[in-house]
Amino acid sequence: MTYRISGIDPAQFSHLFGLADDALAGYRAVRRTVEEGDSLPERIELRDALPGETVLLVNYTHQPAPNPYHGTHAVFIREGATRAASLLDAVPDVMAKRLISLRAFDRQDFLTAADVVPGQDLEALILDYFARPEVAYLHAHYAKYGCFAALVQRG
Repeated sequence: MTYRISGIDPAQFSHLFGLADDALAGYRAVRRTVEEGDSLPERIELRDALPGETVLLVNYTHQPAPNPYHGTHAVFIREGATRAASLLDAVPDVMAKRLISLRAFDRQDFLTAADVVPGQDLEALILDYFARPEVAYLHAHYAKYGCFAALVQRG
């Protein structure tokens, strides 16, 4: 069984790239320059942002479902990113080295299962969940801060 881990589509944020800080505030967004020692997981390219790079902290609707599981949270995106990561049968390093909360949803966008695993064990849980016929897709979250990490779908 194959699976795909996808970053967030940057098109929904491109209007924010290059805006002045006061204009960003109108979108509930904040610009930050990554400093040495920061550990900021970027959600478009699915990697750690590098020192000197500019990231935006934005509110992202990761679960647009019209039900009680509808959800938004803050995420970091690299300012200027143009292409979302798409990894087939591979867990990106940014997730493999962190504690991950994996949430399984059915076709009606209701939560059917959830667990927390070290990132290096994530693939086994992905495969376990996708072996269940009721599971339509998965959301990975960084467990410590609870923020959305990536969408996981059948490959």
